[in-house]
Amino acid sequence: MSSPIYVAIDTPDLTKAQTLAGQVRHHVGGLKLGLEFFCANGHHGVHEMMKFGLPIFLDLKLHDIPNTVAKAVQALHMLEPAVLTVHAAGGRAMLEDAKAAAGINTKVVAVTVLTSLDDGDLLDIGVGGKAEDQVRRLADLAQSAGLDGIVCSGAEVAIAKAAWHDGYFVVPGVRPIGGAMGDQKRAVTPREALDRGASMLVIGRPISQAEDPDLAAREIEATL
Repeated sequence: MSSPIYVAIDTPDLTKAQTLAGQVRHHVGGLKLGLEFFCANGHHGVHEMMKFGLPIFLDLKLHDIPNTVAKAVQALHMLEPAVLTVHAAGGRAMLEDAKAAAGINTKVVAVTVLTSLDDGDLLDIGVGGKAEDQVRRLADLAQSAGLDGIVCSGAEVAIAKAAWHDGYFVVPGVRPIGGAMGDQKRAVTPREALDRGASMLVIGRPISQAEDPDLAAREIEATL
């Protein structure tokens, strides 16, 4: 079974990205390429990263009117990422159109509440209640819209998994014991996230900024 760890390649520098992927390729299950990487390197950059033979998680968090998102997803067809993100807050029609536009080998997962937000931040944008309530609502919406799963923090993944047994759950902001929190407000350890039902663990800085990224990936893998 391949590792559930996807290393977050959050750099605009293609050479740096390739170096990191080359270092950790044997101890991670895939590569997460986000906006920072994609805006700098586009399709060419993704093609270059595909050469490592690992599944690609294209974390673009698309959020626009349904037609625009569908066209954007179609424009990614030739890359056929293993996983692609859209924002659940885009609504049912957008979610349905995104899934319909995706290639058959691409899982489309909906971002529920960013792991950088807490209850106070949600209140600022007009969402009352707790983060876990909002995650539950948006998970239900994603499931009913026919998506493959959701992105949520390790704090909510157990709740989502209980309601959606065969969902695919991406948990970012995972921090090993003793790891710095950075801008994550609702982080758990990799082992906790997996025990609670995570399908994929997205880990960035604890691996990418380690002195020896391969050793860091192996040490995290060993806790699983």
